[in-house]
Amino acid sequence: MIPFSVLDLALITRGSTPADAFRNTLDFTRLAETLGFHRYWLAEHHSMPGIASAATAVLIGQVAAATQHIRVGAGGVMLPNHSPLVVAEQFGTLETLFPGRIDLGLGRAPGADQRTARALRRDPLAPDRFPEDVLELLHYFEPADENDTHLVRAIPGAGLRVPVWLLGSSLFSAILAARLGLPYAFASHFAPEQMEEAITLYRARFEPSERCAKPHVMLTVNVIAADTDAEARRLETSLQQYFIALRRGRPVAFPPPVDPGPGLWSAQEKAMLAHTLSCTFAGTTATIAPDLCTFISRYRPDELMVAVPVFDHAQRRHSLELVAQLAGLVTG
Repeated sequence: MIPFSVLDLALITRGSTPADAFRNTLDFTRLAETLGFHRYWLAEHHSMPGIASAATAVLIGQVAAATQHIRVGAGGVMLPNHSPLVVAEQFGTLETLFPGRIDLGLGRAPGADQRTARALRRDPLAPDRFPEDVLELLHYFEPADENDTHLVRAIPGAGLRVPVWLLGSSLFSAILAARLGLPYAFASHFAPEQMEEAITLYRARFEPSERCAKPHVMLTVNVIAADTDAEARRLETSLQQYFIALRRGRPVAFPPPVDPGPGLWSAQEKAMLAHTLSCTFAGTTATIAPDLCTFISRYRPDELMVAVPVFDHAQRRHSLELVAQLAGLVTG
């Protein structure tokens, strides 16, 4: 059986507020823990009307405080936006407060458009320094040399060895994760194009390390489970509308579902959605289970992370309960 985990963007739905999103996230993570999910990760995005998880480390602390044992982490922190020392201090603080429960996933993308990236004081060359910044960050988690009075230390952070993952949607981070001997998570839920090549490269080139003795792959998928296939297809239209708005350069609060039918999307939009959201599983558990079994058998992830992009919170809770049932069906 492989572990199932949850990815949350603290969705701000149309007509709601960030405060509503945070209340929903805390409720959702408690449910995820009760249902037996392994991890609960939050992702850094900026200037996005539908996403409230910009201050990712702050929200992770609240989620960890609201739960007892589920692992909580970043999926991920966009390292080019930050000083490696500050990230080490933030996650060292979280690990000190919640020992053995904190994960740090690192991404290379800005998590924002170019104007927002400039507002973040982001150096345009920072992505080119990503490998060096990852190494610097890893160093801050190593035990400090007490004899070196000139050493910069992460306090708290030094000696804590917070689990660090590399995240990606292309080959770059897969190769880097293999070289550094780190676990790797692929964003197949919105960028599946290079998934198979990336995880093949990662496994083939993996160099064992003290942090990770063998390749460890986590794949992320969207799962929208409902009591009927028709209801699941309707719920899925929220995610489809959201991605179409993103591709048009006009991000929106997460929209309510609409009735699917002919003429809802143009041919070009249908093609984009079919490609971008090809790792989306919508339907009843009976409908989803065979397709998800095939996906797991083909790509052999060590873990599966599930995003549940459903507009109504009560329906999202029900969908997660069905996903928990599904986890037993497809991995038992």
